[in-house]
Parts: sequence; structure tokens; C-alpha cells
Amino acid sequence: MVDSLDLKIIDALAQNSKVSYVQLGNTIGLSPSSVRERIKKMEDEQIIKKYGVVLDHAKLGYGLEVFIMLKLHSGKLEQFSKEWNSLVEIKELYRVTGNYNIFLKAIVVDQIHLQKFIDKLIIYGEPTTHLILSDLSDTTN
Repeated sequence: MVDSLDLKIIDALAQNSKVSYVQLGNTIGLSPSSVRERIKKMEDEQIIKKYGVVLDHAKLGYGLEVFIMLKLHSGKLEQFSKEWNSLVEIKELYRVTGNYNIFLKAIVVDQIHLQKFIDKLIIYGEPTTHLILSDLSDTTN
């Protein structure tokens, strides 16, 4: 179970996972060793599962980000579940309820790349694509 100090640690790590124990301790009023112990405990309990980076895909040459809802053809879920990781464009993937089975976020270089990616998805089901114009939750800008 986490307490209010653990939640403050989680919030700080979500903003900057490279923050030092000293900086974190100063921010929330704990010693660096207490911060380290709390983080270690949350890692051991899989409350904190991993650390990561946020990339600017446009600067890496991927000009388009899209959400795609995929209505799988009957009997294609198992095949898609086994093969989706070969589709390098997919960055997030969820199985959902409703009229569509799959909700995914993908990055592509341009419209031609998007068209080729959609062509790959069609063997699994009926994709509906939504171009992402901007990320309103992005606080890094």
C-alpha cells in the first residue's frame, strides 16, 4: 500500500525519472536513503514497473502519429496477438470493448507510409484511422 509520500515520489518520478534521491528528498522532506528505500520497495512490489523516455517522433523522422481502431475479422484475434509486434509502427496497443477490438497508436513517416501500414492491418480486420493533430496533455512544451 502506498501513502502520500509514495504518491509524491511517484509524481516526481513521472515528471523526471532521472531526478536524484537528494533532489527528491529535498522536495518532499525525506532523507535520500528513505527515498531510495521507498522507491526500491515500490519497484519490488511492481508498483513502479519501469522507467522510460519520451521521444519527439517528428525529430526522428516520423511526421505523423495516428490512432487506429481495428475491428478484427472473425478468428483473427489470436493471429494478430502473435504478429502485432512485427509491425514496428505500433507504439501502444490495447484490446478494448465496443464495436472495435483493438485500439492502437502508431507512428509513420508520411502519408505513403501510413497507407502501407493500413494495408498491412487490413489482413486482420477493418481499420479506422484518426490523425493526431496535437497532444493536449504534453506538458514538455
